[in-house]
Amino acid sequence: MVSPADPAPSSSRRAHPGVGLRERKKAKTRAAIKQHAMRLFEEQGYAETTVDQIAEAAEISPSTFFRYFPTKEAVVLIDEYDPMLLSAMREQPADRPPVAAMRSAIRDVYSRIPAEEWAAERERHRLIFSVPELRASMLDELARTITMLAGIIAEREGVAADGFGVRVLAGAIIGAITATTWDLSLNLGADFFGMADRTLAALEHGLPFTVGEEK
Repeated sequence: MVSPADPAPSSSRRAHPGVGLRERKKAKTRAAIKQHAMRLFEEQGYAETTVDQIAEAAEISPSTFFRYFPTKEAVVLIDEYDPMLLSAMREQPADRPPVAAMRSAIRDVYSRIPAEEWAAERERHRLIFSVPELRASMLDELARTITMLAGIIAEREGVAADGFGVRVLAGAIIGAITATTWDLSLNLGADFFGMADRTLAALEHGLPFTVGEEK
C-alpha cells in the first residue's frame, strides 16, 4: 500500500472527540501495551517474551494486562482495523455488489492509515505468519471474521446469514485478503492496497485467468 499523503489520527486518538477521559486513558494504555509487546517480540522473540515482561515495560500489573488482552496471542491477533473495515462495508451503497463493496471499504479504511501505523501493521502480519502458534490461532480469528462478514453480506442482500452461498462468498473474500496479507508478510515493501484491490478485482470478475498465467 502506498503511504497516505494526509496523516490520520493515531489509533489511540481515533475515537470520537466526545469520548470521555476514562475511555481515552484506556485507549492510551491499550496502545502502550501493544507497542511494548511488539518491541519485545522483535528484540527477544515471541516465545521468549512473557506477559510479565510486557506488563513491566508498559508500567502496569499483569492483572491489568489481562483486562485489555485475554492472552499474549491476542496482543498480536486482535486486528483493530477489522471492525472499521466491516463498518465501512456496511455503509457502502446498497446496490453495490458484495465484492465491489469490499474493495471500496478497503480503500476507505486503509488509505487513511498513517504511515507509522501502517509500518506497525506490516510487522504484526509478519509476526503472525512467522510464528507457528500464532498462525494456528489465526484460524479462529478468520472464522469469526468470515461469520461477521457473512452477516453483513446477508443484511445487504436480504438473505439468511447461514446460507451456503453467503458463507462461501464471505470465505472467498477473506481468503483472498489473507493470501494478499501472506504476500505482505514475505515482502514488507509490497503495495498491500494495490495487491488487495487487484486480488478482489479478480474475484469480482470470476477469476478470469488460468493458474500460472499471471505473476
